[in-house]
Amino acid sequence: MEPGCVIVTGASRGIGAAIAVELARAGIEVGCLSRTGRHPDAPGIGDALRARMHAVVCDVVDRAQLVKALRQVSDACGRRITGIVNNAGVHTSAPSHELSAEDFRSSMDVNALSVLNGSQAAYPWLLESGGGLIVNIGSFFDRQGVKNNLAYCASKAAVGAITRCLAVEWASRGIQVLNVAPGYVVTDLNREAIESGPLADYLARRIPRGRPGEAAEIGRLVAGLFTMRSPFLTGETLYIDGAQGIAG
Repeated sequence: MEPGCVIVTGASRGIGAAIAVELARAGIEVGCLSRTGRHPDAPGIGDALRARMHAVVCDVVDRAQLVKALRQVSDACGRRITGIVNNAGVHTSAPSHELSAEDFRSSMDVNALSVLNGSQAAYPWLLESGGGLIVNIGSFFDRQGVKNNLAYCASKAAVGAITRCLAVEWASRGIQVLNVAPGYVVTDLNREAIESGPLADYLARRIPRGRPGEAAEIGRLVAGLFTMRSPFLTGETLYIDGAQGIAG
């Protein structure tokens, strides 16, 4: 497979930004898609890394915008698209008896439909490149029943199902599809809530590792999947949660 460019959706902040930075550190050209079109907001971005990251405005719920954005990135970096990280997502929290159909549909659109849209938009590029890798960002909530999180849990479970179906259907075409499912991860959006107060005390007791994850740890895992190139690994969900999801 020729050297190419990897797309990351929701790349301006949080886990998406960390993934984009770690891919760039691995020497990979990165298309950074977000609704704002801003470059990733993450520590340690110098001129060399920034030169490998190409920021483009894109609403991932709109497949036509994704198709256009992938072409823009390819033109900007002068390479074909050889992979995509479907990271964009939203967290909706509400008691299940009060959850509106509109909020449920919105969660499914941003968290699950966007994964299908991104994969479909990347598909012809990956075929042309002789194969490639799709990494979807799910959540360890996909296998749990969490109060007030019906929409989020359902949408992330859908990400796992999409991953398995695409992996089986596209394996013969040289396309790997994996689902990376983080547990509690500290980002700029949740740092205050997750590192202090009742939630911090709960996580210190509940996570066997003794702490929540860092966005850079997710980024390094995803970058590693692109650099190690192990085509026989496909269709799986890789949980990265400090063993919280399996703790008794």
